[in-house]
Amino acid sequence: MASLPVFIPAESFPSILSHETLIHHFQTNLPKHSSTITSPVRQNYTVSSPSSLLLMPSWSSSSSLPYMGVKLVTYFPHNSAQNLPGIHGSYTLFSSTTGQTLATMDGTVLTLYRTSSVSGLGSKILARDDSQVLIMVGSGALAPHLIKSHLAAKPSLRRVVIWNRTHQKAQGLAETLSKDPQHKEISFESHDSLDEIIPLGDIISCATNSTVPLVKGEFLKPGTHLDLVGSFSHEMKECDDNAIQRGSVFVDNDTAMIEAGELVGAFARGVIKKEDICGNLVELIKGDKEGRKSSTEITVFKSVGSGTVDLLTAQLVHETYFNRC
Repeated sequence: MASLPVFIPAESFPSILSHETLIHHFQTNLPKHSSTITSPVRQNYTVSSPSSLLLMPSWSSSSSLPYMGVKLVTYFPHNSAQNLPGIHGSYTLFSSTTGQTLATMDGTVLTLYRTSSVSGLGSKILARDDSQVLIMVGSGALAPHLIKSHLAAKPSLRRVVIWNRTHQKAQGLAETLSKDPQHKEISFESHDSLDEIIPLGDIISCATNSTVPLVKGEFLKPGTHLDLVGSFSHEMKECDDNAIQRGSVFVDNDTAMIEAGELVGAFARGVIKKEDICGNLVELIKGDKEGRKSSTEITVFKSVGSGTVDLLTAQLVHETYFNRC
């Protein structure tokens, strides 16, 4: 007899997932399953500008990954004025063998874990192994996850500097993270001038909904790894053309070349061509494309997410949850 589907709330995720285990899960399973997972380009509907509804379905044709799922996400950027998260979501996981609903889980926290862990895997492959300073641009809900993911990916990191348009929020996040017993050896601080701290960064991670470039390429030091997470539309951008031009650009998947404002704009202006993109995450993991070639090379990793990593995250959450029950 079929068992009833379960609901896995946001509060359960920290006991089920860690950024380190999810990074490892992606590194192991993306090359194995990416060709057997179908993930149509996400459907993005404007509800009332700039708010939108996003649908991200995905299904596996592999017997070793017998799942299909769909994530529903609402994006309401003005929620910050009401002290509410800008993103809400729900994920439903089904059996691809019977169609049975297996689990419904909080899609917001699933997105936070999967997005940050994709970035962590990107920096594990592309950032220098002697990276010591992480610059976090933005201090929203994704920022602490990104920080923890980069720390898991690069154990050499010792200092985290956080910038946000509202400096008080950056300061608050730095103080909160300073109290985390897991990262007692890390220095957390905030700064109110982004241009001043960009040259310090070995890894720079950006998670904002900015429509104007924040990171200027002229300030990037040789050897920097730039992680761009925030933009998923043509109007959004977190760095200028100079940063794209100076760096070797990689993407999490090819959809980034269609959706990301930094790349679409750079293509349109002739700054780079699509053929100049150095590779995607699966190609990097497999070794089909070479990552960092020198200690002075600037690497850029642009991610927009996909149903594939959603499905793999939901798989790990579901299987870990039931193994513990």
